[in-house]
Amino acid sequence: MALITYRDAVNQALAEELARDPNVFVMGEEVGQYKGAYKVTRGLLEKFGPDRVIDAPISEAGFCGLGVGASMLGLRPVVEFMFWSFCYVAFDQVINNAANIRYMSGGLINIPIVFRGPANGGTNVGATHSHTPENFVANTPGLKVVCPATPHDAKGLMKAAIRDNDPVFVMENTLLYGNEGEVPEDDYVIPLGKAEVKREGTDISLIAHGRCAILCLEAAEALASEHGINAEVVDLRSIRPLDEEAILESVKKTNRAVLVEENKPFCGVAAQICSIIQEKAFDYLDAPIKRVSSIDAPQIYSMPLEKLQIPSVERITEAVLEIA
Repeated sequence: MALITYRDAVNQALAEELARDPNVFVMGEEVGQYKGAYKVTRGLLEKFGPDRVIDAPISEAGFCGLGVGASMLGLRPVVEFMFWSFCYVAFDQVINNAANIRYMSGGLINIPIVFRGPANGGTNVGATHSHTPENFVANTPGLKVVCPATPHDAKGLMKAAIRDNDPVFVMENTLLYGNEGEVPEDDYVIPLGKAEVKREGTDISLIAHGRCAILCLEAAEALASEHGINAEVVDLRSIRPLDEEAILESVKKTNRAVLVEENKPFCGVAAQICSIIQEKAFDYLDAPIKRVSSIDAPQIYSMPLEKLQIPSVERITEAVLEIA
C-alpha cells in the first residue's frame, strides 16, 4: 500500500491503462502540454506521446463526437471535461449517441468510452461551472456513472471504467484531489455497481456518494462523540448501476436513513434512493427518510453563501438529530 493523493490515484490509473492496452487514449482540453487543468494528466504526454494523449480544441461537441466514433471502431477513449458543466455542450454526442448505439445496433457495436472530470460546487466558480449532473446521466439507459470518494476508489473505479464496454461517466470532485489515502501498489479494479460500508453503525444509515461520503464520515464521528449516536456510512461509489442490496441491508439494520448528495433536490439521486427504500424497506423504518442536498437554486458565486448552499457536516448532523 502507498499513501497517495486522489489526484495521483487517477493519474496512476490512466498511466497503467495506457500502458496495458494500446487502444486506450486520453483526450481533452489541455490534457497534454498543460498537464490537465487540475494536473491529473501530468506526465502522460511525455511517457505516451501525442498520439495517445491528445490536446483537443475548445469544442466539447467536436471531441466528444470524435471519441464516440473512435470507440465504435474498437478504441477506448478517456475524454476529459475540464468541468462537468461543459458536458451540456455535447449532450447529443454523449446522451443521445453514446448511450443508444449499442441498443440500436442490436448489440453489435460496443461503446467503450470514459468521460471524466470534476463535477462539484464549493470552489467559488459560479453557476455555469459548478454542476453535479450524475442524476441527468444516470437517468439515461445505457450509461454508467461512478463518483469516487477516496484515492483507493478513484483508482479502482477508473480502471474498471476504462475496461468496461459501455460508456462510463466518472465524476470527480476538485475538493478531493489533494486528499490522501492508502492505495494498493498492485493492479486492482473495483466492480462498477458495488457500494461499500465505510463505517459500520447501528443507529442510522448515512447514504452518500463522492465528497458527501467524506462529509458523512466526519458527521458520524461528531455524532458519536457528541450525541452517542452510532451512524453507519454507506458510500454508493456507483450511481448506475446502483447497489440496492447494500442500501436496503443498511436501512434494515439501522431503521433510519439520511440521504446526502450535492445534487439539487428536485429529481436528484437521493429521490430515487428514497423511492427504493419506501418500496422495499418501508416496514423497517422507524422514522421518515431525510435528505440533505444542495439548496435548490443556481450555484451561488459568493463563497460564504455557497458553503451554506452545499451539504456540510453541520447540515448532516442536524438532519440526523431530527429523526434519531
